[in-house]
Amino acid sequence: MRVVKVILGLAILAMALTYGGYRYWQAQLAMPLAIDEPVLYEVPEGAGLYRVIEDLADQEVIAATWPYRVLIHLEPESLPQLRQGEYRLDPQMNGRDLLAHLGSGDVVTYSITFPEGWTFRQIREALAAAPKLAHDTTALTPAELMAKLDSDVEHPEGWFFPDTYRYHKGMSDLDILRQSHRRMRETLEEIWRERDEDLPLESSYDALIMASLIERETGVPEERPAIAGVFIRRLERGMRLQTDPTVIYGMGDSYDGNITRADLREETPYNTYVIDGMPPTPIAMPGRGALEAAVNPEEGDALYFVSRGDGSHHFSSSLQEHNAAVRRYILNR
Repeated sequence: MRVVKVILGLAILAMALTYGGYRYWQAQLAMPLAIDEPVLYEVPEGAGLYRVIEDLADQEVIAATWPYRVLIHLEPESLPQLRQGEYRLDPQMNGRDLLAHLGSGDVVTYSITFPEGWTFRQIREALAAAPKLAHDTTALTPAELMAKLDSDVEHPEGWFFPDTYRYHKGMSDLDILRQSHRRMRETLEEIWRERDEDLPLESSYDALIMASLIERETGVPEERPAIAGVFIRRLERGMRLQTDPTVIYGMGDSYDGNITRADLREETPYNTYVIDGMPPTPIAMPGRGALEAAVNPEEGDALYFVSRGDGSHHFSSSLQEHNAAVRRYILNR
């Protein structure tokens, strides 16, 4: 009888210890992470749970590995498949939250913005400086880069849509450029289908060139159709466009912030004071507003415009009126 009582007592003790151990283990998994502020952790490619929990313990994100090892042993079917990437871990997460998060694919993302009116060169500089982005195009020439995009475009200027693009660690600058290039092609095709009739533009590429001139001429969105109207009427009448941004683009690195009379007379493929019609390529990256204005110009009789100095322009229908506006807004200033 005494032996039975001892065995029964030991059994009860074992059960109590087992239950207490189970509760303690569950409590460990339910505890917040051992961090006081959010941290970034990257799940390496092909890493298993054992490696990840060791890494997390080494980085003092978790206090101990044994609760997770027990979890892997007792509940393997409940554990998520880890997904490679960079994750933000918050202090309020507990152990189970942590593992679920690392299997969610909800990786940290970053953003890069291409403003309207930027040149292809500025895009490449921004990509080269972007953090956490693989730089696979740095050594490529423009032609090589466009070939990587499977594009039949020879000159890349203007062929990327200005917008904010999101990416995560592991993505390449080529991924961003592919998105931007596809957006521009799709947007241009859509807008070209909705163009006004009888425009002196022979192709959607002409519209892209025209839109880039409009984009660089004004920072006032409401003025874009009016600027387009002036350019279109000048083309129709065989007048030269005479727009300074094309001169600046043709000057390249020699532009120091000023345009001289000699610059206006210099023969470059982009100097619209010298050449007839439009330049051979876009000079910048136009946004949707400039694209729409290029194919839907504002009606009117204005043939000239001059900057007022505040970002807006004064429009004139005669050279006499234009010269007076130049004296008022530029020479006097």
